[in-house]
Amino acid sequence: MKLLRYRVGDTVRPGMLAADGTVRDLSDHVEDITGATLDDAALAKMAALDVAALPVVEGDVDLAPCVGGVGKFLCIGLNYSDHAEEAGMPIPEHPILFMKATSAIVGPNDDVVLPRGSVAGDWEVELGVVIGKTAKYVSEEDALDYVAGYCVVNDVSERDFQIKLTGQWTKGKSCDTFGPIGPWLVSRDEVADPQNLSLSCDVNGQRMQSGTTGKMIFSVAEIIAHLSQLMTLHPGDVIATGTPPGVGMGIKPDPIYLKPGDVMELEIEGLGRQRQTVRADD
Repeated sequence: MKLLRYRVGDTVRPGMLAADGTVRDLSDHVEDITGATLDDAALAKMAALDVAALPVVEGDVDLAPCVGGVGKFLCIGLNYSDHAEEAGMPIPEHPILFMKATSAIVGPNDDVVLPRGSVAGDWEVELGVVIGKTAKYVSEEDALDYVAGYCVVNDVSERDFQIKLTGQWTKGKSCDTFGPIGPWLVSRDEVADPQNLSLSCDVNGQRMQSGTTGKMIFSVAEIIAHLSQLMTLHPGDVIATGTPPGVGMGIKPDPIYLKPGDVMELEIEGLGRQRQTVRADD
């Protein structure tokens, strides 16, 4: 299944992408796509629906974040061996964890807004993992059973805020609009191997990032198992699992950073495509 959320005026409704590419309304069957509707039983009920019989959403569909009510937005840093090499940093012994404010979350095609004082906005295409059931002290062998599905995440970053404002990376990661997720939440049964997905990011039509989740230092299962030893993971929590090389900060000899008018296009194999236009805050 490819689950989604879409906007109608000031409301957000649940939906599903049909095989013919149309968006179908799920409002008669589920209130929203949140942690409360992502356990195995709820997913099975949605999977059993006759998609062709669901109402078609007509016109241009304004996509909202593919999961609502996110409790935690957890991010793993330096999790691709080739990105660590690009950054000139050693391979971490354990997953590097930072938090991204849930207020950063926006839809996959919403504008990315550079905050006042921003001089070093950057892009990061990442595989997003959405937790489907409560996970505590989970083994690596069982970890993927706790996944509801996968999505595309753009871990937008402000490098000056991240590095120079003293403190943790969260400062440069949590600006409003810095967490586009979607377009779809693809159920885990449609992703045969999360460690075998290609991912890419284009900026203004130029390919900047191109990689494969096979280059992850810590696999999705390892990440979930590790985090669940430290804290309880709840349904609807989102984990961004790191980015491949090609970020603006890593470009030699001079980094390239986002400016108003730039367009980012991100894609992960089987998970869909995002497109954001960059603008400056008022």
